[in-house]
Amino acid sequence: MAPLRNFLWFCFITAVYSKSIHQYVDAKAELENYIENKIPDINPRFRPHYHVAPPVGWMNDPNGFSYYKGEYHLFYQFYPYDSIWGPMHWGHVSSPDLVHWKQLPTALLPNEEQCFSGSAVQDGDMMVLMYTGHIVSDKEPYYNETQYLAFSNDGTNFHKYSGNPVLPAAPNGSPDFRDPKVWRHGDHWYVILGSKTNDKRGRVLLYRSTDMKSWEFLTVLAESQGDMGYMWECPDFFELDGKFVLLMSPQGLVPQGDRYKNTYQNGYIIGSFNYETFEFVQEVPFQEIDFGHDFYAAQTTEVNGKRYLISWFSMWEVPHPEDVDGWAGMMTIARELKLVDGKIIMKPIDQMLVLRENVAIVGNLEENEGVEFEKAVEINIQANFNEKVELQLEGREGGDKVWLRWDSEVGKVVVDRGSDDIRQVEWQPNNSHTWRIFLDSSSLELFCGIGDVVFSSRVYPLGGWKLINLSIQDIKIEAYHLKKSFPV
Repeated sequence: MAPLRNFLWFCFITAVYSKSIHQYVDAKAELENYIENKIPDINPRFRPHYHVAPPVGWMNDPNGFSYYKGEYHLFYQFYPYDSIWGPMHWGHVSSPDLVHWKQLPTALLPNEEQCFSGSAVQDGDMMVLMYTGHIVSDKEPYYNETQYLAFSNDGTNFHKYSGNPVLPAAPNGSPDFRDPKVWRHGDHWYVILGSKTNDKRGRVLLYRSTDMKSWEFLTVLAESQGDMGYMWECPDFFELDGKFVLLMSPQGLVPQGDRYKNTYQNGYIIGSFNYETFEFVQEVPFQEIDFGHDFYAAQTTEVNGKRYLISWFSMWEVPHPEDVDGWAGMMTIARELKLVDGKIIMKPIDQMLVLRENVAIVGNLEENEGVEFEKAVEINIQANFNEKVELQLEGREGGDKVWLRWDSEVGKVVVDRGSDDIRQVEWQPNNSHTWRIFLDSSSLELFCGIGDVVFSSRVYPLGGWKLINLSIQDIKIEAYHLKKSFPV
């Protein structure tokens, strides 16, 4: 009778699983219908023209930044039913060029687990998502985090692995065990995860697998010695120009002068790594990767030998003025990474040039002279950085103001949103005479020189932008209005 009982049990499980799949498919269809009906209610005043944003509701961390069957894919933490953080889904967009984006159906919906952050890889013809299943409980510590898989053969429709979770617990049992980043090397898959020690020091854990379903713990790749925060989120690990980079988002860093002034930070450690011993040796200590007000949980991908980065263009525990309009959160533009003299250089990808619609202005801007732009504009500034430079940006019809300053005597670039809301950092122009500024309906991205200093800050002007030259010198300006490249 045992074979018959086993067969009947198999049939029962198959029927239950099949029913759950149908329910999941119906739930996804219902959600897409909700989104379509909700979009007309969104106030467009701060909606970006060329940055990825949620169609409705809340967005945070980028997930699954990858390349699959000739297109870039970007997923994101998504709560569609309100413009505040809620039970996490995975939103989804794709692009042929990292500039023009298409909204795709929501990739993952929560069941018993919330779908926290993770990554995507291609395995043969299959796209595989690995994400953190965050399960809330009524007992301390009131949540647990494990790692789940989901599969797709078309890059649009995903089904969750019936054997989830594939990584059920951190080696020390910490409930903080999240944000898997997967990559392939040789015959193995590798994954790193963010976690913490029992005495609350951030760490990154390294595993490997032959099939992404059974994982072997290898080592603690890196961890705080007590001065680098209590949790390391959203880790990424990659080779760049002959060195290895551990990119992560540490929580709990204490502000030090101009540094670590955001709620949480995003930065990197440079070193060497050995795939035989699994040892990562730090050579250059932690550095912030972006010095603006709103930059977190950056994720990278490599395509055709180039390493690209996209980050959540927002920050935790700060106001999000767009939330009253029915949405909140967006992504930075894609940046290409290089390693120069022990430092990551970020520059806008070359494809951004295709967004230039028409010339807004080319010429000199005299002291105290102003010029107006539409909501989406690229501004290239040439100035003598042996002297002070100060630019004021404001809304043509009011709203926020922001000041960009360079003081040659102090040697710092400053982004000042007023009311002492300042971010600043040392910069060495090194014969550079340029700033490149990307403005959208509610954002500013400043690239200094070759991209060795970058600021990403949310700013909320009304009715387009106005730039005023407050410098003690004339500056050369070349500006272009930019086309829409994301559905609004």
